[in-house]
Amino acid sequence: MLSRLVPKDIEYAHDNTWHDGNGHSHVKASLIGPSLAIPFIEGHLTLGTWQQIVLVEMDTRPRERKIILQVIGE
Repeated sequence: MLSRLVPKDIEYAHDNTWHDGNGHSHVKASLIGPSLAIPFIEGHLTLGTWQQIVLVEMDTRPRERKIILQVIGE
């Protein structure tokens, strides 16, 4: 779905500026967003039957990433 919405083979201003070929990656990342909030109930994630947490890498080359977990509340 993201590849249909944000194809690699069109011109992006980012690519014209930085010449790194990953303008489409930035657009996809802006659509998905940088964070996720999932409530816990009695120490368990409240995910639906078919839900799961996934990391989606959209860049054109490998990069080191950090995952930050923040617990808020009681």
